Amino acid sequence: MAVDASRALAAARKAHVRVAAAESLTGGLVAAALTAVPGASDVFVGGIVSYDSGIKAGLLGVDEGLLSDQGPVSEDVALAMAEGARAILGAEVAVATTGVAGPDPHGGKVPGTVCVAAVGPEGSLARTLAIPGSRDDVRRKTVEAAIVVLVTILDPDAVGGTTVE
Repeated sequence: MAVDASRALAAARKAHVRVAAAESLTGGLVAAALTAVPGASDVFVGGIVSYDSGIKAGLLGVDEGLLSDQGPVSEDVALAMAEGARAILGAEVAVATTGVAGPDPHGGKVPGTVCVAAVGPEGSLARTLAIPGSRDDVRRKTVEAAIVVLVTILDPDAVGGTTVE
């Protein structure tokens, strides 16, 4: 069973925090999922689409050495993207996505390689996934994974054994 965006927003309300997003391969789909929920504006402050590594470095503050050493698809880059969005947008919690939707490899990673991360006042969480399927499948399942990671950071007890299917 997937965790939906309304659950993430409810967890943010309960925790009295604001949420931001930094997205690469999802191109704004995480922000779209969150803002599709009525009342999202009381906790969701905004998102940054950083499709290009130059934007990841220049706008979000991802270390260029990290991008050079690990490439744009890594848990460390996802965490740095989330930290950057959190700082820029003034949120207490941020979620980030980076990966390869396909059909071609990118940055030395095969299509379906995805990293999602969330950071908050109590810590951080990052996951690397291998998501099979079409470009659309990878992007859709990445949004689901990002929401799960976001809920986990906001309310670890709420997620339990939830996974992306």
